[in-house]
Amino acid sequence: MRSPKERGSWFWDLYDFAPPGLESALSVAAGICDVLAQFELLKPVQITYDWYVLGSGTTGITSTLGLARTPLGDPALPERVRGSRPTAYPTAEIADVDVLGSGTWIDEGGRPRTEYRLIDLSLSTAPTGLSAELSVHHDIWGQYDFAGHAHPQIHQHNAPRLAGALKELTSLLRMPPEPGEPTYFGTATVDGLAEPDVDENGMGPDLTDRL
Repeated sequence: MRSPKERGSWFWDLYDFAPPGLESALSVAAGICDVLAQFELLKPVQITYDWYVLGSGTTGITSTLGLARTPLGDPALPERVRGSRPTAYPTAEIADVDVLGSGTWIDEGGRPRTEYRLIDLSLSTAPTGLSAELSVHHDIWGQYDFAGHAHPQIHQHNAPRLAGALKELTSLLRMPPEPGEPTYFGTATVDGLAEPDVDENGMGPDLTDRL
């Protein structure tokens, strides 16, 4: 199951790492995805992006572009993205880029499973500065599932991979992430998720009422 709000998120303010703009955002996204691919957490298949007009705000239009022909990191990708600008808004610019794809998680028996949007990656192309955010929405990263039952094997198979990716991204981006705000479904730490309080029966919180 996938929670409607993130179970954990991590934010990097990349103002001093790379200049703002679409080219930088796509280049940084490619580097981040290379790290996530080492841990089989995200294989990008498409990007989506919102359009806005300076002084007027969002257009309400979101475009989707598959990456089969022009992958992340390809120098031709920015022009392909700009080429999809809505004709009704000739001065529109891109606000945010979301990188979507599948990742691998490992079940209790050690079997790999493919899950679409196992990890979400978003980058801001705003002229005020580049930033990136990762988020997760599944219960495999914590000691307890959404119903509060302990699943130590699943946690052991998956949480270290997320921690390893965050550590490598800290090295790549030359700064640790800023954990996102806690949600009903979990609290992020610099290297993963904080463990919740348990009750007298050793159960974690039952979160299924909001799934």
